[in-house]
Order: sequence, then structure tokens, then C-alpha cells
Amino acid sequence: MTNALDAPWLLKQRERLLAQRGHAWLLQGPSGLGQYALGLSLAQAWLCEQPTAHGACGICESCHLVGSRSHPDLVVLMPETEMLARGWPLSESAQKEVDDKKRKPSKEIRVEAMRDMVAFAQRTSARGRGTAVLVYPAERMNTVTANALLKTLEEPAGDTRFVLASESAHQLLPTIRSRCQAHALVWPSDGEAIAWLQAGAQEAGLKEVGEAEARAWLQAAGGRPEDALAWAQSGLTAARWSQLPQALARGDWALVSDWSAPQQLAMLQKLCHDLMSVAAGAAPRFFPADCLPPAPRWAVLARWSKALTEAARTVEHPYNAGLMQEAWVAATRQVLTPRAARA
Repeated sequence: MTNALDAPWLLKQRERLLAQRGHAWLLQGPSGLGQYALGLSLAQAWLCEQPTAHGACGICESCHLVGSRSHPDLVVLMPETEMLARGWPLSESAQKEVDDKKRKPSKEIRVEAMRDMVAFAQRTSARGRGTAVLVYPAERMNTVTANALLKTLEEPAGDTRFVLASESAHQLLPTIRSRCQAHALVWPSDGEAIAWLQAGAQEAGLKEVGEAEARAWLQAAGGRPEDALAWAQSGLTAARWSQLPQALARGDWALVSDWSAPQQLAMLQKLCHDLMSVAAGAAPRFFPADCLPPAPRWAVLARWSKALTEAARTVEHPYNAGLMQEAWVAATRQVLTPRAARA
């Protein structure tokens, strides 16, 4: 698997951040640009026994401990679902509750984990390089959890440094934002992103990928490389993506029948966005322009966009996924099919 820490646009940013002083960073920007990877690499560099201006050495005992998710001076605060997906261990008590089916893994950063971090920050460093805390995605803190972080963030005990990463920094408490140095994630150039995608696809065991295919993934992801690589690993091809708009206009969902409900909804939102762009005289962002059906009237698109936004609030917990998809099929065909053709 391609290591996002090796992404060239992240390496440049890491060097700049390490050259600056400060005990707390807030990395902000759209998802898919590498907030988590950059945040973890900063923490690893702070704890490294032989750091350079470029970052951690990658070979010392401290770096190996970070890589094995077992460094005693590093705390990673993430929703439990995210922790499990990325291979980070839960606390003993949290793991037992999940194993005993007393509750499901949390999709928020739990206040209990934050309180454990506050106690951790008051301890002496085990390896003599200070301690580090990574919070990702930081917007997954509720008000109680954020307030538990606030005092420690303002006056950290000893040599504790923080890195918070968020794609929705505006959702954070103003008092949290004011106590961090902000850094806006830089978008990669097309060349950097495409080369990284091609390398990632190869490491993931996909066949050799040409530039056109990688460019199609990048367009489908709105220019976000990590999201584009996820599309590549899902089996999406340039041909399949370009065929989707016309297929949906015919009521044919065979191309997306194996996708999850959130994936289907995200695709519909992108299609709606592009049709609204075309209707306003702008270029589409996610789909090739020549693959789009004629743009409906603006009022029709506005109603569809509102309906999709409302659907996003419950897409993770659909009452009946089959019925929900049937509703989407009907609504999409109604929007995309000219009225005369429906008569």
C-alpha cells in the first residue's frame, strides 16, 4: 500500500511545519489531502531519536514503536470506528465493552478517551523525547469532549505537543482554534497526484495504470488523491465512471448496484453538482462534460440538491436500504429524463 507519508506535497509541508515552533498545530482542509498522514508524521518526528529537518528517521526504536501502534509517549484520539479501521488499539475498557456487545464502536471521539489523554499529558515522558497527541478528525469531538481538551491544550504539562487535523475546522470551538497554530493543507499539482496514484495502484496489486485512468480517478474524487486511490481500490474504471450519468438517466443502476449507500449518495451529489455547474455556464468538476445528460431546469436541480443533502443526514443508518435505493432510482430518473420523454 502506498504510504501517504511519502506523498510529495505532504513532505514539503512537513518540512515547513517542523521548522516552526509551537506546541499545537491545527491542520485544516478538505478530506483526501492527507491530514491524518501529515499529523502522524509530525508526531513521529517529534518523538524520533534521530530527527532531521525532513522528519523522522524511520529506523530508530521510537519510529518502530509508532509504526507498531505501541509508542508509550503517543496518544491518538480518533473515533473508535476510525481507530479500528486504521489499526490502532482501543483502551482495554473500551475494547471489552465492544467485545461484550454492550455497545458499538463510537463514531465520535469519546470523552472517556479524552480524559485518559489529560492524565497521560501529566506524566513524564517514557523515552525522554516529550509526549505527543494526535486528534483526528478533530470535528468529531462533541462539546463535552472538546472542553475536556481545552485546559490541557492551553497549558500543557511538561513537553506535550498536539496536532489536530480536521476537514471541518469551522465546527471546532473558537477557543480550540485560537489555541492552535493553523495550517491549511496544500493541494497537490496534477502531476504529483497522478504519479502518486499510479504508484499506489501498483502497490495495491492493480494492473499497470495509465495516466488517463489515474486522471479519471482524480476527477471522480474532485482532485483529492487519497479519495481517488480509494476509488481505484474499489474497482472503479474510467469507462464505468463516464457511463454512469447516462445509465442513471435511463434508470439503470447496474453499474452501482454493488456500492454502499453512502457511496451511491456521494456519486449522486457529485452528479447534481456538475449539472448545476453546467446549468450556470461553468465546467463540471467530477464527470467528463461530454458524458453528462442535458442539464434540467435550475429549480429542478435545486430541489434535487436539497433532497440529497437531507438524505445524507441518515444515509449511515437507513431504515431500509433497498427502499431507499428504489426512491433514489425513481427521483434520479425523474430529474434527468426530459419531461417530454416521460410523457
